[in-house]
Amino acid sequence: MYKEWNVTIPALTGDEERMACVYVPDSYLEDKNRRYPVLYMFDAHNLVDDSKTTFGNSWRILEYMTKEDIPLIIAAVDCNRKTEGEPYGGRLSEYAPFDYVQPQLGGIKGRGDITMDYFINVFKRYIDENYPTMPDREHTFLAGSSMGGLMTVWALLEYNDVFSRAAALSPAFTFMPQQIKEYVEDWSGGSGILYMDAGVLEPPTLFSADLYSDITALLMKKGILLTSRLVPNGIHSEKCWRKQLPLMMNTLLYDLE
Repeated sequence: MYKEWNVTIPALTGDEERMACVYVPDSYLEDKNRRYPVLYMFDAHNLVDDSKTTFGNSWRILEYMTKEDIPLIIAAVDCNRKTEGEPYGGRLSEYAPFDYVQPQLGGIKGRGDITMDYFINVFKRYIDENYPTMPDREHTFLAGSSMGGLMTVWALLEYNDVFSRAAALSPAFTFMPQQIKEYVEDWSGGSGILYMDAGVLEPPTLFSADLYSDITALLMKKGILLTSRLVPNGIHSEKCWRKQLPLMMNTLLYDLE
């Protein structure tokens, strides 16, 4: 089962609507008592339909989930893509855990905490009340790419009491290298499982091997169980990220009861 609908995030964009979507495995129709882990994702418009994406390619995640019969609910909310004067709408602010400076755009206010407040206290609550979820931390995951990947790494640590597993594909650490590095260094530690990757052909503005390596080491030192890899011939695109779905899902669902 797959459904799309519109939601609002008043603290971010008032009454302006944006898309949300949810996928529930067909196996639920055979056993209405069955419950599933939930993977929450950013950038809903890039997940299913190529025609709705920013750059013409989607993750085609619905096709993958139904073909492989993955026992997992996916629930996603879109970013704001309509703010005048901002490329990609307000995404660069909504998916930023810290204030930062973007070349040619100047200072950008990080509103990732507002975004996550909505995900946890509004969206997750709605999904748990209306779909066959396993709402506890052990079965609540998060995933995203690029700015969404950056948010995913930060949120796994910041909201470690909510999310136990996560997947960050091509996280945009280079947008705020010092802030994210210092945050991980200062994090008090905890537990979690994380899949994280980056493409070796991504441009220097989006990928630094040294920075990626440093953050990988810090996460492991802090107690995160990490599957970290560099994708051969990998680029910064949904077309590449959807090729990583089998590895990503294997990490998220590994040895899960």
